[in-house]
Amino acid sequence: MNPMGITEKRQRLLRALPGVDAILLAMANDTDFDHIPRAVKVRSVREVLDDCRRIILDDANRADASLFGQAALLKRIGQVVRRHMALNLSRVVNATGVIVHTNLGRSLLAEAAISNMAAVAAGYTNLEYDLTAGHRGSRYSAVADIICEISGAEAALVVNNNAGAVLLCLSTLADGREVIVSRGELVEIGGSFRIPDIITRSGCILREVGTTNRTHLRDYDQAIGDGTALLLKVHKSNYSIVGFSAEVSLPDLVRLGKKRRIPVMDDLGSGTFIDLSTFGLTKEPTVQDTVAAGTDLASFSGDKLLGGPQAGIIVGKKEYIDRIKQNPLTRALRIDKLTLAALESTMHLYRDPRKAVESIPTLRMLSLPLQVIETRAQQLASMLEKINCSGLHVRIVRKSSRAGGGSLPIQDLESRCVAIRIDTLTAQFIERTLRHSRPAIIGRIEDESFLMDVRTLSENDFDLILTAITALFQRHANE
Repeated sequence: MNPMGITEKRQRLLRALPGVDAILLAMANDTDFDHIPRAVKVRSVREVLDDCRRIILDDANRADASLFGQAALLKRIGQVVRRHMALNLSRVVNATGVIVHTNLGRSLLAEAAISNMAAVAAGYTNLEYDLTAGHRGSRYSAVADIICEISGAEAALVVNNNAGAVLLCLSTLADGREVIVSRGELVEIGGSFRIPDIITRSGCILREVGTTNRTHLRDYDQAIGDGTALLLKVHKSNYSIVGFSAEVSLPDLVRLGKKRRIPVMDDLGSGTFIDLSTFGLTKEPTVQDTVAAGTDLASFSGDKLLGGPQAGIIVGKKEYIDRIKQNPLTRALRIDKLTLAALESTMHLYRDPRKAVESIPTLRMLSLPLQVIETRAQQLASMLEKINCSGLHVRIVRKSSRAGGGSLPIQDLESRCVAIRIDTLTAQFIERTLRHSRPAIIGRIEDESFLMDVRTLSENDFDLILTAITALFQRHANE
């Protein structure tokens, strides 16, 4: 078709497109759109019409008038309406093998935490009301005592995440003054948030000491001056330096801080109350060890190795916690009643470490015996092999899981994956289709197969996976 003919076709097709009001009138006579809010209808109609115009203008040769008829338009609008009416935040099945998966919501909550959240959400609570005294109280009292009980700290405070906790501590103790940090500990956490940036945003002056791979106690000692307000140690929870390296231990840094009368803070990152080395995992410093070392302040996340809700927990000396509570930023970073409910219930489980490992999903998955993993892999594989479809190949493969969430960066967790391959479909097509199922099945692709790591799957997920893969075959057979 010549350029003039293309232009005429475009104009003809554009003129043929119905207006918004005409389509809304047609929708009024279609029961599929009953009870759909007018704003959603209008938004969906405009979205589809804009897409039609784009098709016509981009490729008039392939634009077919039948695509823009009323029946075709109503069908497409119905799909868009359903998408807009659905909730954006939805459950997914994590078959990636990454336990604390930031993109998938990090740690799963224990059943006790979920139950307490539901109870607190359903009615009024004593969030900031002292039932004993009969007057206003502090929202932090719900969790501060038990955090101190388990950690051994003098005082505790909880804010909305660990980056906020670090920002708050630095702003309170070192605003306008120097914070000394080892170069090897200037980490970048998820979302491109960097420790140097947090220090700067808190109003402090960063003073780097040592080198990337080696920092000695004398480096800190020589850097301390009249403008020094804080010695900050940052746990390298999302990477590791191996080989010719050296770092200053927390006890040594605390002794230097006391000698020079400079407070010491330890940013633990993930934070844990359980010695993970008892399960054969890389030893991580526990919160109890950090407090026992005499550090003045320590902060850590609630939703990583702790296995609770998103939160930034600060523990330490009462004099410093009291100062932090008076910082105006504390109110801006405070947590709500649902976070408090989930965190308090999670902390109660830590009173019995064995119960915590059994009840908190993150700890349970980290410590899951390989024998249990193999049994679950065989169970899932057996279920999938019973799907009555030719061309499906199911096998169990040896792979490694990851802790995730910036935790245990060099730790490989031996695991088992169920791998599926379908003769007539690519692994990319399988992955995309399962990702678009409800709930979405999120796995990974290796060796032209779609892999599902059973370490991060519950037995309740197996039926969901079976249903999704069966539906995939049915849709493919009908196309």
